[in-house]
Amino acid sequence: MAGAGIKPTYAKYKSIALPASHGGWGFLLEPVLLGLLVVPAAAGWWLGVAALGVFLLQQPLKLVLSDAYKKRWYPRSASAARFAGLYGLLAIIGLALAVLTSQAAFWLPLLLAIPLALIQLFFDIQNRGRELIPELSGAVALGAIAPAIAIAGGWSPGLAFGLWLVLLARALTSVVYVRAKLRFERGQPIAIGPVWLAHLAGLVIVGGAAYFAWVPWLAVAALAILCGRAVIGLRPGQPPVKARTVGFQEMGFGLLTVVLTGLGYLI
Repeated sequence: MAGAGIKPTYAKYKSIALPASHGGWGFLLEPVLLGLLVVPAAAGWWLGVAALGVFLLQQPLKLVLSDAYKKRWYPRSASAARFAGLYGLLAIIGLALAVLTSQAAFWLPLLLAIPLALIQLFFDIQNRGRELIPELSGAVALGAIAPAIAIAGGWSPGLAFGLWLVLLARALTSVVYVRAKLRFERGQPIAIGPVWLAHLAGLVIVGGAAYFAWVPWLAVAALAILCGRAVIGLRPGQPPVKARTVGFQEMGFGLLTVVLTGLGYLI
């Protein structure tokens, strides 16, 4: 009986302290892993800590701002404010240590990502965070951590921004595909045209970047694999797949994209 209250308490704080969307973890880990794979410097690790703090900050900050927007203050509001303070401190500590250990100023990609992060937060406050625009904005904003890590480790900004291009294409294809795939699994009609257009755009973006030697050709191979995943995943007659399985599969494809791209830079 001593543990009877543990699960309800955990569930209450989980909804305050942790992101509701599991897919967001992939969009956090992919740029951190890619940045550290190509430039495994100390500043990169601290930038990863800062990114974790910012990522975790989103959920409690959204609750605080949403309650303030409604001019209400609930018990969860105070808890959310405490978690927001804790995560904000984690982000500040990580960022400060990254500054102390970096080889160059890495602010540019982070500054460019701020408007995208604010777009996602604006939609979140209105409980519209699952719409296409905020999902894409948040995913692309998180991708900025990869060029920041590379610049902090000594890469030129021009070369480092190639990492963000790959992650932008990856985010575009992933968000559009997963949204369509979940509707497909629920037996709802899907517009297949935007899925193919997103994947074609991603392939063209990365292919063009590879042509100008901004990214390795293995990154193009990764995008081609994502195109194949979309063709197979949305083909009629597929056995049913749970939403959680779709999420884990997509994280696997994200990891594959990161590994192939990273290897392309290293070989």
